[in-house]
Amino acid sequence: MFIHRRKGWEIAGSRVTPEAAMLRRRAVLGGAAGALAAAGMGRKARAWSLFDSTPAAPPAVLAPLAAQRDPRYLAGRPLTPAAAVESYNNFYEFGDGKDIAGAAQALKTAPWTVTIAGMVKTPRTLGLDDLLRQVKLEERVYRHRCVEAWAMTVPWIGFPLADLVKLAEPLGSATFVKFTTLADPRQMPGLHKPWYPWPYTEGLTMQEAMNDLAFLSVGMYGKTLPPQDGAPLRLTVPWKYGFKSAKSIVRVEFTNMQPQTFWEQLQDSEYGFWANVNPAVPHPRWSQAQERLIGTDEMVPTQIWNGYGEFVAAMYADKTKERLFA
Repeated sequence: MFIHRRKGWEIAGSRVTPEAAMLRRRAVLGGAAGALAAAGMGRKARAWSLFDSTPAAPPAVLAPLAAQRDPRYLAGRPLTPAAAVESYNNFYEFGDGKDIAGAAQALKTAPWTVTIAGMVKTPRTLGLDDLLRQVKLEERVYRHRCVEAWAMTVPWIGFPLADLVKLAEPLGSATFVKFTTLADPRQMPGLHKPWYPWPYTEGLTMQEAMNDLAFLSVGMYGKTLPPQDGAPLRLTVPWKYGFKSAKSIVRVEFTNMQPQTFWEQLQDSEYGFWANVNPAVPHPRWSQAQERLIGTDEMVPTQIWNGYGEFVAAMYADKTKERLFA
């Protein structure tokens, strides 16, 4: 008799999230944001706009992208429908609301290059097509947990971040990896808002970057990534809150200094470098004990490390003085 023993991060799967529903984005900055940025004054909460006024470009053509699913990574719950994942997005370069998909169609994703910089054997710039010829694509189903307490389950197509690290040939003294995303004001209307510390940057330790779970995604649901979901190359680190998964990456830099990331620069009291998921550590303005499944509004318990502890918890055993949970 076959007895299925669930892993610690699996949960019962009887829920399918339907079409996306609108929730409000967090408020973190002051009302007169431009003046505050110029004056370097303190921040006040501001209400985020729900709708972006930028006219939509024609929808991007998403090419089929085949990859074999890796059975080691099972989310333990049904996939969120593609329509929801493609229409409920955070991408501040295109607007503050969740409905930025239309504006994001202006993003030109080809040709695309990625610069490998910093403490590496040979700094260089690679075309994305050239990079993809040197790696093997696979599909992984990961749970996605936003710091705002909503959640999705997505079948990403991509390759291990460790493969890129190996191609980059970092020096032994490099201890962090910094990711920089595209910042083109001609395509991205959000860049005209000067109170944001553009470009968007994120970072991982070298140990995190080499972890089995760390992934670079180029597709989802059997197709290339839509612009609003981070095309053509995004970071996917499912044990961390979603803002760590930088979109539309153009530069990967190896350094021996901990990067100061985008959300840290905006509100370091609320959004730290580590940003690991933990239900017992609330955000300063809301609980993280539960998460909302997009579309159904069903609340389910949040799991520490987003349920991926068996893969990642050991990395933090000696970091007792760090603020691991944002």
